[in-house]
Parts: sequence; structure tokens; C-alpha cells
Amino acid sequence: MTVLLRSPEGMTRPVPYHHVAIGTGTRQIHVAGQIARDVEANPIAPGDLTGQLAQALRNTALGLNDAGASFSDVVRLRFYVTGWSPEKMDDFLAGIERVRDELRLPDPLPPSSLIGIDYLFEPDVLVEVEATAVLD
Repeated sequence: MTVLLRSPEGMTRPVPYHHVAIGTGTRQIHVAGQIARDVEANPIAPGDLTGQLAQALRNTALGLNDAGASFSDVVRLRFYVTGWSPEKMDDFLAGIERVRDELRLPDPLPPSSLIGIDYLFEPDVLVEVEATAVLD
């Protein structure tokens, strides 16, 4: 196994992610920010954070799979969410849960950051996902 996920004693709990990932492989995979678009760049789930996050994670999985990786190889996730406020957390987490089994997302997730921003590159994009993975 190339990735060991840990949450050492003394770090905040509970959180929906591990605090530490230890990658022992030599090949790194960096999946650029993925959004809720289909293969023809058509928007998926306009105005719906839950639906957009689910699709962005599906697109992230495509990038990982193309490199021979999966979410079990991910050492870092970054989520950028437009107009973030704590009231959006339930919708955000629902997007993860919607695809958890389908994509075999670890529970808890690897180390993750949720970064609130004003806007992304197009006004209908509510969330973008980046992933870093390690393979032998």
C-alpha cells in the first residue's frame, strides 16, 4: 500500500477527513481542478452544490483512473466552493455521500481542504476539486 492515512492523537476529532497522509510511492499524480461538466463541456446540476460536487468527484475519478490510480491512492484533496458559508456544509457533505460507494471514496477522506472563494472561472461553477495521489 502506497498511502497510509492517519489522524494522530491530539488533533481535532471528529472531522470527515484524516489529518495526515504518508505516501511511500515514487510516482505522483496531480489531477487539475475538476468541475461539473460532461465530456462535451455541458454544465451538470446548475445551481446545485450537491450535484455539482458529485459530478466533480466523478470527473476527478476519471483522471485518477487514467493514471492507474483511485481515491485509495490520494494523499490530498482540495475543494474550492464559491460563496462559501457554514450553512452550505450539509449540501457539500451530501455531494460526497452521493458518490461515496460509486467511487469507493475512503471514509474518512484523505487530508482535505475546503476553501471558500468568491467565484470560479465561469459563473455557474459552484465547486472545483483537485487531487494529488501517489503510486509505486
